[in-house]
Formats: sequence, structure tokens, C-alpha cells
Amino acid sequence: MQNNLILFEEISSDDPIAEVIKEAFDMDLEVSGGWGYRQENAIILPTKDRQLAQLQHTLASMRTHLEMSLTQPEHNRYGGINLNELSRITTDNPRYEAVTYRVTAMLASDYADFINAYKKGYGTESFDMEAHFQARKEATLTHDITVWFSI
Repeated sequence: MQNNLILFEEISSDDPIAEVIKEAFDMDLEVSGGWGYRQENAIILPTKDRQLAQLQHTLASMRTHLEMSLTQPEHNRYGGINLNELSRITTDNPRYEAVTYRVTAMLASDYADFINAYKKGYGTESFDMEAHFQARKEATLTHDITVWFSI
């Protein structure tokens, strides 16, 4: 079920994006700019990166994990966060890309419960796998985000 009504707060940090990424994810990435919520605060990427789409996906995933988990109180954290690219718009002079991703996730507590139920029930006669995955689907939040990149 698509749910675009849930909005997560934009990351607001005066710290350079590369420093936040290093602190939160222990990764050194050559990026600067903002968090890509709009064209004017696009994530600035080095032009030499050959794996551009992969880097963009990684950065969008980091932003989403910060919004939906790391900055949330424990009872409102999401887990099982996945992003899949839906579309990409590119402009030239200067070059920007607006990449839209479909995000799926569920409350971390629900996610843990589903994982534990699966581990406990898998392979037993009483475990209804179809019902299990239907319940997971119903518990999953789905929304779309767009991330702006300057290249």
C-alpha cells in the first residue's frame, strides 16, 4: 500500500555531509553540499566516479536511514529499509540529477517480530508462510522520495 502522507523531517545539520556520513556510517565519501531535498541543496558528487548510480543509491539510503531510524526515538524507528530507483531526470549546464526512489520499511519492532516469527516457524507444519508474508506486506510503509545530485 502506497503511503505518501508520512513525512520524515529533513536532516538539519550544519556539519558537512561528509563528516555526518563518517560519524554515522564510518565511511569516507568524497561528497559535499546538502542532503538533496531540493536542487538548491543537492548532494555534490565528484565527476570522476564511474559507479555513479551506485553512489547515488548509497547516499539516498544513508539519508533515508538517518531520517527513518537514526534520528528517531526508539519507538518510532524503522527497519528493513530498502530503496528501489523509479526514475531519473538529468539536466545539463550545470548537470543535476533528480532521482526518485520507492522506499519500503516497517517499524523496527514489527520487523524484529516478523524475523523472529519466521526463524521460529520456518520448516514447521504449523507455519503459514503465505499468511506470514501477507502480514509483512500489510505492515510495510511505502513512500517515494526524490534526491537531487549535482555532478
